[in-house]
Amino acid sequence: MDLKIVNYGAGNIKSIQFAFKCLGYDAVLSDNPDEIFKADKVIFPGVGEASSAMKMLKESGLDTLIPKLKQPVLGICLGMQLMCNHTEEGDTKGLGIFNVDVKRFSNAVKVPQMGWNTINNLKSNLFKDIREEEYMYLVHSYYAENCDEAIATSNYDIEYASALENDNFFGVQFHPEKSGKTGERLLQNFLDL
Repeated sequence: MDLKIVNYGAGNIKSIQFAFKCLGYDAVLSDNPDEIFKADKVIFPGVGEASSAMKMLKESGLDTLIPKLKQPVLGICLGMQLMCNHTEEGDTKGLGIFNVDVKRFSNAVKVPQMGWNTINNLKSNLFKDIREEEYMYLVHSYYAENCDEAIATSNYDIEYASALENDNFFGVQFHPEKSGKTGERLLQNFLDL
């Protein structure tokens, strides 16, 4: 399987590659539009700040490529947020793949949300053999609002979309590569799509 990770300077790549290696697959880092376009599956990761990440995507032309992809694409954390319409982080226009905005958590809670939280209202083959109330690992100060494209929700101050789906595009706010057996199951489900 030709599995590509979009390389645009966002962090946390090694742990994603290691997670796929444990499943028996090589996930290759690439910023080459032709390679990404031809891949069987694409991972769009992200740890960092939205406006600078979007700037890097634009400089490489990946901002116009990613929304045109036809194969399954999985956005993780900031990757998912950049696939939304807009994020309050750096007042950044997103790729518009998911019709939802990204907001900052209120000061009523500790920001960032860091650690384990449950996922609920699971609605997709991405969650095959994963039960309601399973725990996933999260580190984030911004969240996608709950919306029609939500395929999982979590609660931290408010209920928000912890996973999104639109056609061949999937996004998860949590880090499956750091979420033990449940995260491993989700990555395998993505590979099986």
